[in-house]
Amino acid sequence: MTTMTLKVPEALVRKIRAAAEKRHTSRSAIMRRALEKYIDENLPDADQPSAYDLVREFAGTVIGPCDLSTHPRHMKGYGA
Repeated sequence: MTTMTLKVPEALVRKIRAAAEKRHTSRSAIMRRALEKYIDENLPDADQPSAYDLVREFAGTVIGPCDLSTHPRHMKGYGA
């Protein structure tokens, strides 16, 4: 497991300590459960790969100009 450090207001520390004592568990276990619940409820796609992750292996495999947006010839007719 990886160790993380965060700053927590003293009032929240007291609540976490009390919850841990009540449940006969560690403060770390309380925090892990709370973070998992928050992420599952508020960020349901957090464990889903991004579009880039899905096509990463194909990046850079197309032969062609590197960047059409900066070549003046390709910008002809766009903008002012």
